[in-house]
Amino acid sequence: MKINFQETTKDLAVRIDIHSKFGARDIDAWMLDLTKLQPKDIILDVGCGSGKQCFSFYDYLKGQGKITGGDVSEDLLNQARDEDKRRNAGMTFVHLDFNHEFPFERDTFDFVSCCFAIYYAENVPFTIGEMHRVTKMGGRLFTTGPMPQNKQLFYDIIREATQKPIPPMPGSSRFSTEFLSTIKSLYSKVDVHIFENPLTFESVEPYIAYTRASMSEDRKLWSSFFTNKDDFEKIMNQITEVAKRRLAQEGKLVMTKVVGGILATK
Repeated sequence: MKINFQETTKDLAVRIDIHSKFGARDIDAWMLDLTKLQPKDIILDVGCGSGKQCFSFYDYLKGQGKITGGDVSEDLLNQARDEDKRRNAGMTFVHLDFNHEFPFERDTFDFVSCCFAIYYAENVPFTIGEMHRVTKMGGRLFTTGPMPQNKQLFYDIIREATQKPIPPMPGSSRFSTEFLSTIKSLYSKVDVHIFENPLTFESVEPYIAYTRASMSEDRKLWSSFFTNKDDFEKIMNQITEVAKRRLAQEGKLVMTKVVGGILATK
C-alpha cells in the first residue's frame, strides 16, 4: 500500500510546539511511565525524525543506555545529529527506510520504538517483521499512533467549512486494526494503552496555526481539497470562519488527541 504522504520539518515543529503549549498532559511522560526503560537497554527508535523521542529516552536514562535513531529524512537526521553534538550525548543517527530491510543484525536491540510514524509503512507485515527481527528475544516493541476518535473537532470543523468528506487518514484508519493485528501475530504478549490529551484553545489563532501546519504537513493526504496555494488559502479562510463561530458559541475550542500505545514483548 503506497501512502501518499509528505512530512515537512517546519510544520511538524509547529504541531509539536502547540501540543506542548495547549495540551493538558505530557505524552512523553506517559510513554516513559509505560515503557520503564532500563540503563542497560540497547534502544532503536524507528522514524526518529529530529530525535525528539531519542532525547526523551536519553534524559530519562540520565545518559545511560545505547540509543540509535533511524529515519528516511537526511534533513531531520542532521538536526538530530546537531542536537546530539550540542549535548555531547554520543547517540547514533542513521538512514533507515522502514519499507526496506533494516541495516541491523538479528536480535540486536532490547527495545524498539516507533512513535507516530509506523502507519506510513507500505507493507505492514514486512515493516513489523523487520522490527521483530532486530529485537532480542524477550525484548520489547513500543509504537504509538492516533486512534479513530482522535481530534474529532479538527475534522468536524474542516467538514463543516468545506462540505467535503474527510479523506482516509493512514494513522487512525490503520493503527488500531491493521498494525495491531500484525503485531499480535508476531509477539508473545501485546497490550494496548490509551492516552487522551485535550488541547484547549481560548483564541482562534493557535488553533488555526495547528490546522494550517497539519494540513500542510500532510498535504498529499488532502490533495482532493486543494491543488495550489490559492486553493489552500481559500480553505483556510473557510475553516477560520467556522472556528471563530464555534469559539464565540462555546467560549473555547477543545480538540482531544486520542493516541494508542502498543507495547509488545518478543
